[in-house]
Amino acid sequence: MSSPITVVSVNISEKKGTIKVPVPKIDLNELGVAGDAHAGDWHRQVSLLADESVQRFTHAAGRKINYGEFAENITTKGLELVNTHPLDRLSIGNVELEITQIGKECHGTSCAIFKEVGNCVMPKEGIFARVLKNGIVKAGDAVIYSPRVYNVLIITLSDRASRGEYSDRSSPKIEQMLSGFFETEGWKFAIDRKLIPDDAELLKKLLEEARKDQVDIVITTGGTGIGPRDITPDVVKAFLDKEIPGIMELIRFKYGSLKPNALLSRAIAGVMRSTLVYTLPGSVKAVEEYMTEITPTLRHSIYMLHNLDAH
Repeated sequence: MSSPITVVSVNISEKKGTIKVPVPKIDLNELGVAGDAHAGDWHRQVSLLADESVQRFTHAAGRKINYGEFAENITTKGLELVNTHPLDRLSIGNVELEITQIGKECHGTSCAIFKEVGNCVMPKEGIFARVLKNGIVKAGDAVIYSPRVYNVLIITLSDRASRGEYSDRSSPKIEQMLSGFFETEGWKFAIDRKLIPDDAELLKKLLEEARKDQVDIVITTGGTGIGPRDITPDVVKAFLDKEIPGIMELIRFKYGSLKPNALLSRAIAGVMRSTLVYTLPGSVKAVEEYMTEITPTLRHSIYMLHNLDAH
């Protein structure tokens, strides 16, 4: 049974570049911690640090480190905060925080701890969050940690596969490569696969449901060519709020220079509200080529969509 996660201290500083001091309670609003120098309309409204990190640094520094000395607003115990990820959430009573950044650039000589001992734990193990729900936080409050689960829908469009004339091999390949991406990132995920004929109305229905359910990523496979039944890009394009032309242009250029037939793909990518959408060809080989180029962009794309500064 895991240990409960609790708040052990809440801390405020009125000026930037100074340590924070423990206070009985803090009031969190849409700008962060009321009265704190770091509050504002940005992604690092609230800073948090685990007591586990404080104790490790205390041992290394050879002196007691007081809560707030690392300029954290909230000190917790029972969870290694450094192992969380952006877009995970922390609930503390009525307050809900969304993690936006792990670590930060060290301010060096402008940091009180750094000036004293020549090192600081906050740049590596501190985390930052923005306030989703307002409220009061105080020492002793319980913390509920909710890792973000990324939901993915893979849609195969194939008249023949839907009739059972051959097996769908493209969507399992997409799932395999996406699973590898999520596992490397340490993100939790759930992948659903659908197989339909090359039918515009069925595709529209699945896209409407994905948009309503706020699915994180939709990837289609099949129907991107120039044949009479190739309708995927035409249907998908009507659902996109923004197109992302660069990724598909790169793929067509890279692989089309070796295999001219690849230039006939009409594959597109874009954003449907907060959902990333990619249309891939139907062959396993093409899927592997496309996903090899797409997966390195996913992390940054997801962060951009959620207004996180990932630079």
